[in-house]
Amino acid sequence: MLDYQSVKTRTRTIAEVTRNAVMPPWLPEPGYGSFLGERRLTPQQRDLLQRWVDEGAAEGNPMELPPAPSNLGGWQLGTPDLVVGLPRAYTLPAESSDIWRNFVVPLPLTSSRHVRTVELRPGNAKYVHHAQMAVDDLRTSRRRDQGDGQPGFEGMEMGDAYMPDGSLIGWTPGMHPFPGVKGAAWKLPAGSDLILQLHMLPSGKPEIIEPSIGLYFASESESRTPLYVLMLDADDQLDIPPGVSDFVLEDRFELPVDVRVHAVYPHAHFLGKSLSASATLPDGLTRPLLRIDRWDFKWQDVYRLSEPMTLPKGSSVHMRWVYDNSAGNAAQQHHPPVRIRSGNRSSDEMAHLQLQVELQSPAERLQLQEAHFRYLLRKQPRNARVLYGLGGALKDQGRLPEAAELYRRALAVAPNHVSAHINLGAVLLQTGRLGEAVDHLRTAVRLDSNAAGAHYNLAVISASQGNLSQAVEHYREAIRARSDYGEAHNNLGQIYRATRRLEEAVGHLRQAAAFLPDSADVHNNLGESLRLTGRTPEAIEHFRRAIAIDPNHADARRNFESVAVSR
Repeated sequence: MLDYQSVKTRTRTIAEVTRNAVMPPWLPEPGYGSFLGERRLTPQQRDLLQRWVDEGAAEGNPMELPPAPSNLGGWQLGTPDLVVGLPRAYTLPAESSDIWRNFVVPLPLTSSRHVRTVELRPGNAKYVHHAQMAVDDLRTSRRRDQGDGQPGFEGMEMGDAYMPDGSLIGWTPGMHPFPGVKGAAWKLPAGSDLILQLHMLPSGKPEIIEPSIGLYFASESESRTPLYVLMLDADDQLDIPPGVSDFVLEDRFELPVDVRVHAVYPHAHFLGKSLSASATLPDGLTRPLLRIDRWDFKWQDVYRLSEPMTLPKGSSVHMRWVYDNSAGNAAQQHHPPVRIRSGNRSSDEMAHLQLQVELQSPAERLQLQEAHFRYLLRKQPRNARVLYGLGGALKDQGRLPEAAELYRRALAVAPNHVSAHINLGAVLLQTGRLGEAVDHLRTAVRLDSNAAGAHYNLAVISASQGNLSQAVEHYREAIRARSDYGEAHNNLGQIYRATRRLEEAVGHLRQAAAFLPDSADVHNNLGESLRLTGRTPEAIEHFRRAIAIDPNHADARRNFESVAVSR
């Protein structure tokens, strides 16, 4: 409504919805946190609107109009570095119930990039309730995208796709796109697909939906700040009898490290009535994070704090949800009401609270990740995703036997979990159990021929056993599946150098240096191959770069001194 005539025909409606605080659509209660992009009218502004309408809604002086909003219909964060969309448009069918659909968006990237932020455009906002984006670097979603002849696949489950580390990427009507956290860019691997999940509202006739994704890149040096998305999950408590109007559940999580909270994202479905979220500090002081007294599933949002909130180690984060499963709930989906439990359908319920937090170091991020997955595991002891996640946190801390046990438990629940087979194989390889490692890695390849990590580890095992031809085959498969696999390029280049295929060695080692520019080993290996092909000045440059990265790199120093003396 950008001109007087558009408003004039709706003045009574405007007066009503602003008086009742239905509009603007902003759920948080004042006084319980300050957020970026708040859409809130003060009582004085509401009164002014009522008086203006009651007095005839005069236009006023058009010369005193403020400037129109900028970027209407355009990218609000400016022109993206890369815009991608669906290979072909999706036709929303003329149905009566909500539709969730996951669209696979291929990326035209030949090398990994770091992403500062993302802006989503729904393609047809009138029929899209909300959207969220994840990354599928295994590209397993492509197989699910072949079921019904239409782009994408149904449901709220996104398979192997994951939210980028520490990110909350979504779109809802009225949401301001987030410019990102300074110094916290995330890595987007080459060869990945983006998965865009849309919750759509059919209109009763077919509608064309063409969403797009704008990516804003950053340099690798902007990716030093570790972030994590901490989710409180009380779905295990959801068992709401019919007719109950005040079903209460609460949950809390104690922080094992210091954090800074950047954003709060609550999530429930139609029966959600109210939410309060707070943090209790070690000294007993309670600080509010968010309060919503009138939950509305259709206007959920990610609430980004105006100033990050620091919570010291030992603080606990608390959420309290209230649900209304009575016939008097205007959002009730069942007539008469029925017992409601947790589930992915909008007619089921959820009880979540996600916090985007900043950590002081990668080590502390791992501590938080382990504590978080142990918290989730207590609620869902047979959840393969949670078991796998805890295994990864332990593996990254070097606690390999514990990680192996968690991966085994994940596979007992989900025998076809490709990533669990790959990571268990890698852990078994590191602990010298080669036979078992090969079994799991081969299973991963059988389940997914594009399992780059499985091919890589099979190549390492083959090379260690002297079977270089098989190692070359697996390294090539790893690179075919993931073109920017720097470690695979490096190892393949080493084999080619050892077998005197020097030009091929140089080619792969150049690729490795491009993808792993901070690896002293890679620069030294490239320097050695360049020297053997007679490119001595270039070899010297790479030996120098290896020494600059690691002044104690003995091989690089020896190689540099040898070349310098010979010259």
